[in-house]
Amino acid sequence: MDPASDLAKLLPDGRVIGDPARLASFAHDEAAGAPWSLPAAVVRPRDTAEVVSVVRYCAERGVPVVARGAGTGLSGGANAVDGCVVVSFAAMNRILRIDPDERLAVVQPGVVNDDLRAACAAEGLWYPPDPASAPWSTLGGNVATNAGGLCCVKYGVTRDYVLGLEVVTGHGRAVRLGRRTAKSSAGFELAGLLVGSEGTLGLVTEVTLRLRGERAPEHTVVGSFADLPGAGRAVARVVASGVVPSALELVDRYCLRAVDEWKNMGLTDGGNVLLLARCDAPGAAGEQEAATVLACFEAAGATWSARSRDQAEGDALFAARRLVYPALERLGLVLSEDICVPRTLVPEMLAHLERTAGRHGVRIAGLAHAGDGNLHPMLVVPRGDEKELARGREVFEEIVDQAIALGGTVTGEHGVGLLKMRGLAREFSPAVLDLHRGIKQVWDPAGILNPGKVFTA
Repeated sequence: MDPASDLAKLLPDGRVIGDPARLASFAHDEAAGAPWSLPAAVVRPRDTAEVVSVVRYCAERGVPVVARGAGTGLSGGANAVDGCVVVSFAAMNRILRIDPDERLAVVQPGVVNDDLRAACAAEGLWYPPDPASAPWSTLGGNVATNAGGLCCVKYGVTRDYVLGLEVVTGHGRAVRLGRRTAKSSAGFELAGLLVGSEGTLGLVTEVTLRLRGERAPEHTVVGSFADLPGAGRAVARVVASGVVPSALELVDRYCLRAVDEWKNMGLTDGGNVLLLARCDAPGAAGEQEAATVLACFEAAGATWSARSRDQAEGDALFAARRLVYPALERLGLVLSEDICVPRTLVPEMLAHLERTAGRHGVRIAGLAHAGDGNLHPMLVVPRGDEKELARGREVFEEIVDQAIALGGTVTGEHGVGLLKMRGLAREFSPAVLDLHRGIKQVWDPAGILNPGKVFTA
């Protein structure tokens, strides 16, 4: 059996890649240290019918199928397994419809997040989910991991905007799930079930997304703090105030220094930890929210704080925050965690991170969507140093344990993939894991869809 040759006969010319020299570029995402293998073939479909043909071929022969978007994932969820067919959705990249009256968009899975946001803005509309990878990540990948982003503290994550999906199940059948109406009480919420399923239940070939109207101008508030616990107390004060900012981001000194060394932006001048907040309530309400956030920063002991009424200045600060991950990548291999704890326990989790770093003699760079308790501690290890990579993973297992002990979760937005399977087994009871496996059996009876990921091992 030769999947590359067989599929090339089933599909139009140019859809199938079998050249070993080209397969490696489709073999893994950006998760440091996650295992991967060369796929047997890569298929680049243009429509749902072609995806159906691929899945039916693989189901009949027991060939694994791994869906792939832009490959920006950080959990290994899109990594190829031995003998698999990778289905790359890069060529299914059309925005099929933007409806200003119904406030929805219909897109193929290969559409880049920022491209949709730009197209919506031209219609006076807004698609809120904005992962840090928004300039590159695709909406199919965002659906697969239930991606969040900077503004999800107020506006929610991808699942909150998915109205409907077209999906090819493990049987090789194309089905439509969800709705295009404002509401529905018909049947189970199957579209929501697919969001965050990481390609283990079906391959998404079309997405119907809810849109919002154009947002009001944002007010940016900045605060510098001497240490992580102090910044954590400021976050707790903002939460307690009742203000829901449109973004509340934490960036520690290691992240700030990495960006400064790369871009010379002067981010480390004010202190060791930076909090970036935005408020977007319209009119006077936005002004008052920003004033409240500023007061919270000052009451928590900010070494410096200010409000910016200059949109360009505020945009530049948030652009610097998005540069953190590539700035750290310049220094070595980045191991990135993705834990989420109750918002009021952010100070306790930040203090734990400092203690863990001291106990192991490592530097843990801190980046967080602090407003919703989603923390991204990161370790930079030398490339090619397997011993340090293994040690870093042990440190992160300890951090995951602490997050679970605080009532948190092993992933807020990156997905489980390969790297969080041990943590998920600690977070979920055996009975809950069995429910997940039972659902997968219904959708994928041959067990071909992204095998060995999430909870399937």
